[in-house]
Amino acid sequence: MNPYEVLGIDKNNFDEKELKKKYKKLCVKYHPDKFATKSEEEQKEAEEKFKEINEAYQVLSDPDKKRQYDQFGDVNAR
Repeated sequence: MNPYEVLGIDKNNFDEKELKKKYKKLCVKYHPDKFATKSEEEQKEAEEKFKEINEAYQVLSDPDKKRQYDQFGDVNAR
């Protein structure tokens, strides 16, 4: 997972305000409650996308995790 791609953020022009704005917009779009009346498959896809969005935000909103991802391409690499 590339958190920049997931959130639609330009790595070279990273901006905290833009990060929050894109995160909130994607959360609203893929929130599982919006898919309650959709098919099971659509619900599952939305849930997975919602989790991916949250994971990406957790990486980019934490300076240490962001630095580690930028350096190694993985927040779990050491």
